[in-house]
Amino acid sequence: MPKVTPFKAIRPIPTKADAFCALPYDVYNRKEACEIVKKNPLSFLSIDRAETSFGDDTDTYDPKVYQKARELLLNRMQDGTLIRDEKPCYYAYELTMNGRTQTGIVACSSVDDYMNSVIKKHENTREEKELDRINHVDITNAHTGPIFLVYRSEEELKSIVSSSKTAEKMLYDFTSDDGIRHRAFIIDDEDKIRRIGEIFDSIPCTYIADGHHRCASAVKVGLKRRDQAGEGSNSGSDVPGYERFLSVIFPDDELMIMPYNRVVKDLNGMSKEEFISAINKAGFKTDTGSDTPVSPSKKAQFGMFLDGKWYRLEADEKLISTDPVKGLDVSILQDNLLGPILGIQDPRTDKRIDFVGGIRGLGELEKRCSEDMKVAFSMYPTSIRELLDVADAGLLMPPKSTWFEPKLRSGMFIHSLDD
Repeated sequence: MPKVTPFKAIRPIPTKADAFCALPYDVYNRKEACEIVKKNPLSFLSIDRAETSFGDDTDTYDPKVYQKARELLLNRMQDGTLIRDEKPCYYAYELTMNGRTQTGIVACSSVDDYMNSVIKKHENTREEKELDRINHVDITNAHTGPIFLVYRSEEELKSIVSSSKTAEKMLYDFTSDDGIRHRAFIIDDEDKIRRIGEIFDSIPCTYIADGHHRCASAVKVGLKRRDQAGEGSNSGSDVPGYERFLSVIFPDDELMIMPYNRVVKDLNGMSKEEFISAINKAGFKTDTGSDTPVSPSKKAQFGMFLDGKWYRLEADEKLISTDPVKGLDVSILQDNLLGPILGIQDPRTDKRIDFVGGIRGLGELEKRCSEDMKVAFSMYPTSIRELLDVADAGLLMPPKSTWFEPKLRSGMFIHSLDD
């Protein structure tokens, strides 16, 4: 059963929350991050991506970058931008996008639960990507970006959260530049705090939806600190902060996954006609093509943009598997087209393929094909049920299978490793 505990949040004062809170660090490249911080020096991105304080000649992963992040975080605490709550609490974090609302519980999750697979994952992590966040967490001594977790919906828990969303408990209410409304509420009633913990104690597990690398990094820092302290495993809310990590946990029935589209640099030495013939022989039915963008309307259907035309691809039944991973649309495309026809054997490392989040729209696929890519594929989104089924089976999804929206803001809640 997952140990989900309250904590003393470090958070921005209400009048500065809108300017301070920022999208996750990995949404931006370095140039984009620098532009945002230049326009808004208060942005939490200045801490999350502290290379924005240096010129291009400073490596993103230079040790002084992480020291700068720590310095800026401490400055924001000293100048009153950030405050620390006096008692451990839970918090409700509500996001509304295009009229759809989802509300999660902001809390701390257990390092041991991750190690024991009580927190289930669906994606592998890469050590080189973990190292940056390991250094950031360790040197700032804080978890600054929450891990997006999911629980199978539990009505009493949702009811407690809903009843806590009152005017007198509201901490923040602002709409970010991308049109997402963010509201946050404090859950400081002792009976509610106790009951939330009890309910999570009765839930078999939670799942990582987004933030596998952040989660793995937080856990590795926790294990390092534990080893340095010479302690065994711990649980509960009174253990050192490094034994827990910051998370926002949502019910599965409130979430939406967007597609994660694919773009490829070339046709693997084939002409357009040879390529289309090959995919037809592989079991994909194609139409004649048109100027109308194709957004797949069902599973095993794909859009393809090639030489200025959109095609609708339908996978033959023989290509569809009941296996939780092989049955995913991203697997159908990879196993029957990207791999055997285009030669993309390992999409994690092959430089000929790139991935485009669904939030960017189909126009972005056309744009990429006019700039640096040859062919693009629009995907039908992976469902939250498919994600949970893969995790429950102890399996892993192919890379870039899910794109969650809306994104949680970093800096709204910060967890100190000392608490």
